[in-house]
Amino acid sequence: SATSEPYTFCVFKEESQLQVIKSLIEKELSEPYTIYTYRYFAYNWPDLCVFALDEDRYVGVIVCKLEMLLPEVKQGYIAMLAVDVAYRKRGIGKALATMAIEMMAVKDATIVVLETEITNKAALALYESLGFIRERRLMNYYMNGMDAFRLKLVLHGSVKMRSSED
Repeated sequence: SATSEPYTFCVFKEESQLQVIKSLIEKELSEPYTIYTYRYFAYNWPDLCVFALDEDRYVGVIVCKLEMLLPEVKQGYIAMLAVDVAYRKRGIGKALATMAIEMMAVKDATIVVLETEITNKAALALYESLGFIRERRLMNYYMNGMDAFRLKLVLHGSVKMRSSED
């Protein structure tokens, strides 16, 4: 899209980028994480840890993983998405989420899930615009006592999860 044209994107490559993830996430998300949390995602799924840059300045990041849930179901998970406040409303978050979802789809993800605070209207609007649906409300999910919505995107062309009646 035209909004993300001036930006470049790259995947996780080296340890020094962990500090970038940490600084972007800590400014924007309510949950505190240790460097080990970022390391777990970045080193296990480096191609699902994507940065947005404005020239040489890191302005956004998405951190994801992809795992087998059941023998027939490979689940993608969006753990964190943050965009520098000065760069909001420019399509960066949507570009990062779209790239991550496309990469998970290429790797045969059946579904993609995430949690977000029920009060995070911007995140809910973003993910719902990408086709996510609210699967359930998780009470007191966050350390600050806030409830979360579990959002789910069923990827087209994926194995349909059949009920026992089928």
